[in-house]
Amino acid sequence: MQMNNSFKLLIIFLGGLLLLFIIAPLGGMFISTTAPDLFITIKDVEVTKSIRLTLFASLAATLFMAIGAIPLAYLLARKNFFFKKLVLGIVDLPIVIPHSAAGIALLGFLSRDSILGKAASSVGLNFVGNPLGIVAAMAFVSVPFLINAARDGFLSVPVRLEKTAMSLGASQARVFFTISIPLAGRNIVSGMVMMFARGLSEFGAIVIIAYHPMVTPVLIFERFGSYGLHYAQPVAVTFILITLLFFILLRYISGGKKNA
Repeated sequence: MQMNNSFKLLIIFLGGLLLLFIIAPLGGMFISTTAPDLFITIKDVEVTKSIRLTLFASLAATLFMAIGAIPLAYLLARKNFFFKKLVLGIVDLPIVIPHSAAGIALLGFLSRDSILGKAASSVGLNFVGNPLGIVAAMAFVSVPFLINAARDGFLSVPVRLEKTAMSLGASQARVFFTISIPLAGRNIVSGMVMMFARGLSEFGAIVIIAYHPMVTPVLIFERFGSYGLHYAQPVAVTFILITLLFFILLRYISGGKKNA
């Protein structure tokens, strides 16, 4: 079905306005950041250290949570059980609650006075003001992206293929690892990319549970509050460029698997 010209122009116009709304603020920030400021920022040890911490923490959160998120997604895709809708609602809860509230909830759960905090302290670990707390905050707010994407992937895998493999003597575990996961791989990888990207941008939960050591979103806020826009912009531009490169690379990898 072909669209008439007036309707097509309307769609292009509205879509262009939306793209302009996204591009204009970022473009203005890039234009107002001079090359000397950018080079100074790249050489700033505090900035590079925060970027490394942010990338590492988000990657660690994604890989660690995948251990439980992928099996849970499979369960939600394949089984109908009592309170399933409640479980789906709980999975989406970190997306809809304010992230400052998520940080407060995590702080109460992981603080030194909590059961988990005391257990961690007994073996020399601490979540508050520690990279472990940053990983926990990133994982909490971003894991729904992985669960939902993996669940959609498993829903697209024909059940008959799994049943056929099991009828031929394959165990359910073998079917899961050799059939279900490979066929849902595109969605799983996409979900991991989205979880990683979401973790990189987290601020509200992290700033409550671990202001120090600073991840880059917190550092940007710190530079803006202490020195103003001129000092915060180069850090923001540097972080956007680096995360954009990582995001393109990860998307390229997942796209390669998709076309394979």
